[in-house]
Amino acid sequence: MKIAILSRNPNLYSTRRLYEAIHKAGHDAIIVNHSICDLIIEQEGPSIIYKGENLTDVDAIIPRIGASVTFYGTAVVRQFELMGAFSAVHSQAIVRSRDKLRSLQILSSAGLGMPKTAFTNFSKGGEKQIIEHVGGAPLIIKLLEGTQGLGVVLAETKKASQSVIEAFHGLKARIIVQEFIKEAKGADIRAFIVNGKVVGAMKRQGAEGEFRSNLHRGGKATIIKLSRAEKAAALGAAKALGLDVAGVDMLQSARGPLILEVNSSPGLEGIEKATGIDIAGAIIKFIEEGVNKRPMKISSQ
Repeated sequence: MKIAILSRNPNLYSTRRLYEAIHKAGHDAIIVNHSICDLIIEQEGPSIIYKGENLTDVDAIIPRIGASVTFYGTAVVRQFELMGAFSAVHSQAIVRSRDKLRSLQILSSAGLGMPKTAFTNFSKGGEKQIIEHVGGAPLIIKLLEGTQGLGVVLAETKKASQSVIEAFHGLKARIIVQEFIKEAKGADIRAFIVNGKVVGAMKRQGAEGEFRSNLHRGGKATIIKLSRAEKAAALGAAKALGLDVAGVDMLQSARGPLILEVNSSPGLEGIEKATGIDIAGAIIKFIEEGVNKRPMKISSQ
């Protein structure tokens, strides 16, 4: 079987581990920089040109699409899907999860726990109302396009909250405002989902004086055993967004697990090192099952 890893950086831990796991399972692995693929759309059917050559006979792909190239990256994933390749993460699920507002709307409609969240248009004087909607200060303000903890602000007072919201609105930056979960104490949980199962989980604790737990921000990760409620919440979130491979971030609160975000391209380094589990191997096993179950290819249209 020929499996392509869609990644712009072959030296990243996640890319290297997936490449190793593919070879260990006895398959052929190629790394494709999706940002330089040319998509050909014509009557004979879709095709992909990569570095001057036609990419053919790819049985499966593993998308590792960065947030900054979501639009083009998902177009490449969709092209592979139309060509008959099995994708570890469906293109539409990537689009759905990358839109923070849309994903929270979907999770809310599925009845999953989450911090109370408010979103508003750039209405002048609406800052006080949006603060009240989430229970007042302290509160969290997030840029809709932020990643890895960037664009996330903790506003500790009502006055500070108004100032930050006004500043973002003045810049025409889209934000969501969320209640601050004090009892989480700067920690969150990352559950790694593969094919409807939790294959690993870690607790991430923010650095001293830091409310964000992201490992990129200096947080530390340790293995954790999920409660039944946490496991159900993580699986429910991945299912609601249609993700077969996902990293689900949750907060531990007095009212149970609260979903923060569902990541369609979760990194492997933190979770594998914290748990000692071969997550990359689990992804390859899922792909093997998926390729074997897919319908027989019909002659090209």
